Amino acid sequence: MKYTNATNVLPEKLIMEIQKYVQGETIYIPKPEKAYKSWGSVSGGRRWLDRRNAAIRQAFMNHRSIEELSQEYYLSVETIKKIVYSKKK
Repeated sequence: MKYTNATNVLPEKLIMEIQKYVQGETIYIPKPEKAYKSWGSVSGGRRWLDRRNAAIRQAFMNHRSIEELSQEYYLSVETIKKIVYSKKK
């Protein structure tokens, strides 16, 4: 979390109003809900996982065993089962 001094970004009147409620403490001002991005959308992590999971599903459909896929992708057998038996395509 980034710290910003209120006097650098807020008008004096607003600071005085906030000081009626809190003084000398750090407060958190959250982003509007619309500003949040879904997990992995910025870093590409979500896209990478989706491609990996699609490759696992395809290999399973091509008769690769769950145990083989578990060893190849360094995932537990249970995780491979979740991937291959999920309805997401």
